[in-house]
Order: sequence, then structure tokens, then C-alpha cells
Amino acid sequence: MVLVVKQHRCTHSASCVCIKGHLSEDALFLVFRHMNWNPRLIAILSCVCKWFDEVAKQVLWKEFCHARAPKMMLDLHSGGSGIVDGNWKALGKLLIYCNGCTKGGLFNNIHVPGHFVFRTRFSRTAGKSFLPLPCKSDVLYVSDPCEHLDQGEEGDLGFFRGIFKSFATSRVKKMLIEKRARFHPKELCPYCKAKLWNMFQENMIPRSASARLGAYDDSVEYFVCLNGHVIGISTLLPLSDSEEAADE
Repeated sequence: MVLVVKQHRCTHSASCVCIKGHLSEDALFLVFRHMNWNPRLIAILSCVCKWFDEVAKQVLWKEFCHARAPKMMLDLHSGGSGIVDGNWKALGKLLIYCNGCTKGGLFNNIHVPGHFVFRTRFSRTAGKSFLPLPCKSDVLYVSDPCEHLDQGEEGDLGFFRGIFKSFATSRVKKMLIEKRARFHPKELCPYCKAKLWNMFQENMIPRSASARLGAYDDSVEYFVCLNGHVIGISTLLPLSDSEEAADE
């Protein structure tokens, strides 16, 4: 029985040690399935050679994403959407990595190191709160905020990330193009290296986003890249205040 349909070939030179032979894709599939698609080991395997990197991108990261968020992956691919195809590595990283921010980067003078997270919940319902009114028919999955408390003058920060379904045909992208929105002059998406639009700068973040996050009004800022990945930040309300905002 063939487990992996597509066959990948090593593109290294004749001096590459890989010419001595690879494990088959089926063998790698079975090994990593036994390890429950361990993302750390997939990343290590990707560094061995181009052939292993291609197998990881096209097969192993795909299986990891389906194992980690099966319902979300099924929805992202329903209706013929192929947004994730060829970008499984980026999506895998988005599922498990909080990018934080560097001083002078996307979020000005804030510096919070990026880090891996054990598990994060992504919600399509929550994503509706981040869409401008004319774009409510779009589908956006957004994570719960990753809390970084007591960040000096910045207070308590919440970083969130997400992904659009079929971003290429979304109303959000159409609106950004109609507004002639400019890309960020320097920074790229930390997950796929694509160019970024600033949704705050284009006045496209509704107030419902701050209520959903339990954050101060006008403190929510997020970017969306050409591949539909979302990276955002907010200043969180103290717990008692955020509970009152939720009640309202």
C-alpha cells in the first residue's frame, strides 16, 4: 500500500551524502506518524538536505497540521480552497509559534521574544470580531491571545495570530486593494516571508476586536500578509475590567 503518492527527488550535487540512498517516503511517514508528527523532529529533519526538506514541507507538516487542528484544516480546504497547498510549513509554525516582536519592528518599540506554545485554540467565531462590517462573509480563524504580562510601560500585552480562508478572493483583500493600501516598508510575515498590510493603518479593525480580546479600545493592531496569515497585538485590560467588558 502506497502511503505517500508524490515522490520527491534530491536536488543536491553528486557530492551530497544523500546519493548513498534515502529512506522511502512511506518509511518516513510511518516513523513520524508513530511520533505523532513531532514538530521539533520534523524541523530537525528538514535541515538534513533538500530532499528531506521537500518531504517535510509537502507531507510531514501537512500531516502535523491535520493532526493538530483537523476541523480547521477541513474547513480551510472546503469549497475547493487551496490556500494552504504548498505552505504547510508556514501554517504548522503559525499553529505552535507566538512570534512576539522585536524593537523597531512591526509594533514599534516593543520587544518580546518569540516562543513556541504547547497548544493554542483557533476560533472561526472569534475571527468574525476582527472583520470590518463589509467583510463579515469572509472566514478568519484567530487564536486566543498569548499573554505577556507586566511589560513595563506597555502594560499587559496579548499577541494573537490567525489565517484567512481563501484570502486571495476575500472581501478584506479586495478592500485593501481598493484603498490602495501600502505594504509595510521593511517587515515581512514571520511565517511565510510575504509582504504585509497594516489593518490598523487602513482603519479596518472594528471595536468588536478589542471586546473579544479583553483589550483597551484602539489598542488592537494587526497585519495580514499576501498569503492570509494574521499577526496582531493588543494591550489587555486588567482581569476585572475585561470581565466587565465581556458582560457588556
